[in-house]
Amino acid sequence: MHAEKPVTAIPRHVAIIMDGNGRWAKARHLPRVAGHRKGMEAVRVVVRAAGELGIDYLTLFGFSSENWKRPEAEVSDLMGLLRLYLRREARELHAQGVRLRVIGDRSRLAPDIQDQLMGVEAMTRDNTGLTLVIALSYGGRAEIICAAQQVAEDVKRGVLAPEDITEETFSAHLFTGDIPDPDLLIRTSGEKRISNFLLWQMAYTEFVFIDTFWPDFDRAALLSALGEYGQRERRYGAIVA
Repeated sequence: MHAEKPVTAIPRHVAIIMDGNGRWAKARHLPRVAGHRKGMEAVRVVVRAAGELGIDYLTLFGFSSENWKRPEAEVSDLMGLLRLYLRREARELHAQGVRLRVIGDRSRLAPDIQDQLMGVEAMTRDNTGLTLVIALSYGGRAEIICAAQQVAEDVKRGVLAPEDITEETFSAHLFTGDIPDPDLLIRTSGEKRISNFLLWQMAYTEFVFIDTFWPDFDRAALLSALGEYGQRERRYGAIVA
């Protein structure tokens, strides 16, 4: 059970590091894949809750570039669950008015998964409800390097002058170029780090770390985190009287 804090402010963009699937399973003497399956159910619950609460953008850290180093069997299980999620949830997301966006290095994903992702993105492109951003094969440093290379290429071609490079022009070259920066980051499982996630974008993001493992994260846990966010005073480096 989670003690719900009163929600006084709804952030426009919430990012979540969904951590603790493996430890959830271990505590129940289950294989790790059981934790990932249960975590997929939590995704469904939280996506629906975010849309109902009026959150505009929800970014979920689904699979990091570092996760490729995990045992081959676990990576295979995770990719299988991703296929299953996309197949089962595509029409439900569309019915809810959710728009799907995927960020990360898609080239490392299997061709059939790439096709599934493109299909769901195309199906939901014109939806006007929650924008669900899933980070797959994603790393924050790699994203920044990719953006820097694109900016350098623009300078080389004469499209952009070095003196015209600003935070805004650089941000426009990121995977999230047309998405506002997160207002709130939630990380589950008690870990207190950001693990190479949205490094540029989270310059002024509020962080909430909770002990709950991701498979147990639900609407009440989301409301509790939003309640804590609402008690924060966001100053962006300024002094507020």
